[in-house]
Amino acid sequence: MELLKSLSTSEIVAQIVSFLILLTFLRIFAWKKLLKMLDDRRERIASEFKKIDDAQSEVAKLKADYENKLSSIEAEARVKIQEAIAEGKKVSQEIREGARQEARAILDKAQENIELEISKAKQELKQKVIDLTLGTTEKLLREKITDDKDRRLASDFLEELGKVK
Repeated sequence: MELLKSLSTSEIVAQIVSFLILLTFLRIFAWKKLLKMLDDRRERIASEFKKIDDAQSEVAKLKADYENKLSSIEAEARVKIQEAIAEGKKVSQEIREGARQEARAILDKAQENIELEISKAKQELKQKVIDLTLGTTEKLLREKITDDKDRRLASDFLEELGKVK
């Protein structure tokens, strides 16, 4: 309150008039510049927000594109894996079939060899029987034939025949 007592009315009026004059000068010379600065700042902030929104939408779009590409790559990978499995089964089947054919060929060859060996053994046995028969006949013709000798020669023949088998 002491401050108000020390001020006179003329001083207060002078202060108010000075303030109004200062406000008028500011309005004439600086107000438009201040408003323009504030408007520019507001526009700059708005454009920054718009850029941020655009960037976020672009990021969302890129993310969706990447997810689509990733899912298509995964689907393609699954298809390739299935193809590889099918190819592996096919190769496995071909290998099995080849092994079966080889085994069949080996068995056929072994059967042919066995038949050939049997044929050879029969031929040899036949030749030995012929040789024994001729040898026995020769012995019979050289010796005088008697019933005991005849039986003994036949039993010897049978024994030699038993040894051949």
